[in-house]
Amino acid sequence: MKKIAFLTSGGDAPGMNAAIRAVVRACAYNNIIPVGVYRGFDGLISGDFIEMNARSVKGIINKGGTILKTARSEEFKTKTGRKKAYQNILKNNIDGLIVIGGDGTFTGGLIFCNEFKVPVIGIPVTIDNDIYGTSHTIGYDTALNTVVEVIDKIRDTASSHNRLFFIEVMGRDAGHIALNTGIGAGAEEILIPEANLGLDRLVESLKRSKATGKSSSIVVVAEGDTIGKSVFELKDYVDKHLPGYDARVSVLGHLQRGGSPSCFDRVLASRMGVKAVDSLLENKYNLMVGLKAGLIELTPLEKAIKGNTEINKELLRISDIMSI
Repeated sequence: MKKIAFLTSGGDAPGMNAAIRAVVRACAYNNIIPVGVYRGFDGLISGDFIEMNARSVKGIINKGGTILKTARSEEFKTKTGRKKAYQNILKNNIDGLIVIGGDGTFTGGLIFCNEFKVPVIGIPVTIDNDIYGTSHTIGYDTALNTVVEVIDKIRDTASSHNRLFFIEVMGRDAGHIALNTGIGAGAEEILIPEANLGLDRLVESLKRSKATGKSSSIVVVAEGDTIGKSVFELKDYVDKHLPGYDARVSVLGHLQRGGSPSCFDRVLASRMGVKAVDSLLENKYNLMVGLKAGLIELTPLEKAIKGNTEINKELLRISDIMSI
């Protein structure tokens, strides 16, 4: 291999830049030309490429977001769009492609590899931590730290005014962020898609908390939780059945995606970026790099996309014990 292209796609997450830096420097170390692609698969279609070197990525390991920008490409979902992308791959003498993102990014990479036999490796970057084949995705640890810091601040207000706060966190259909931050921030209840608590049980739990002397409470709600149609419906239900509570809602939103990546995410991104380049050099492709039991391992892209991540049952038990 003489040239390896790489792109960031889908939702941004802290550590994307650290992954870019790792890929570029691993290429430079192996005397390979690293080629950045702007705006994800759209850039692949339009030929928006830039040849880089080790100095191109100085000073970015600590920055959130992605210097290559990111986008979701509708055109790449068509055979015509992918053919344009392939023509640009040929035109620029690209020998392999590294896609940095989540399951949507990997789906595009897998189809592209199968159609045109372009070697593709995926690096999992998403705050949701919902990719099969890795215990941690890049950006997840940073998001946890951000959420816990915010909940700590909200608890100050909850305690001062004897209020109940429903705090909605991101995670799509996975409850990893809610469960871990709920335990870490000492939430009274944690609502996640994987464990349907039920409205009645929620109310009973809040009643017990109040009866034992708790004057304020924090309930962390995963955005994919199915107990209510929305976190605001949960508040209305509690207002109706527990009139003694002064309930409020805080939706944390996209602030969870921003910020400087944690040390863990920077190291993880560095390890995964190097492994991605090494794998292409070893003629291994259609794979995703992931963290398993502390080691960087490879998982077939198809399995990473279709596999389901499981919630930690022990953490569910711990959350019940801690909320007493």
